Amino acid sequence: METEKLSEDYRPLILVAEDDESNFKLIKAIIGKRCDILWAKNGEEIVSLFEENCDKAEAILMDIKMPVMNGLDATEKIRQKDSDLPIIMQTAYAFSSDRENAMRRGASEVLVKPITLNALRSCLSSFLPKLQWP
Repeated sequence: METEKLSEDYRPLILVAEDDESNFKLIKAIIGKRCDILWAKNGEEIVSLFEENCDKAEAILMDIKMPVMNGLDATEKIRQKDSDLPIIMQTAYAFSSDRENAMRRGASEVLVKPITLNALRSCLSSFLPKLQWP
């Protein structure tokens, strides 16, 4: 019973890099009831958010295609400081070469847009086993 209570009270901080507001709102609707979320609108902002919250962040959701700095370059910068933090990249491109490139650049996993509730929750739960969905 106590393990269940801990899981219910557990609210991991997820950093979200997404330049499209409607995509961010979808992510927030899917995970916002169980996770604390900080939003960055480009790669430079997510690197700054990571640096400010590296001791608290438990995962990053990273769009690959963003202005200012793309998700691949941002991931490489974050990996220079943290090799273990789960970075789940999102892309509209479903080609295996895109996935392989993202994994090579430091992604922990790659999800294809449009993001679905089950895919995102399942992926986050695989990296954060204490995270329980209602």
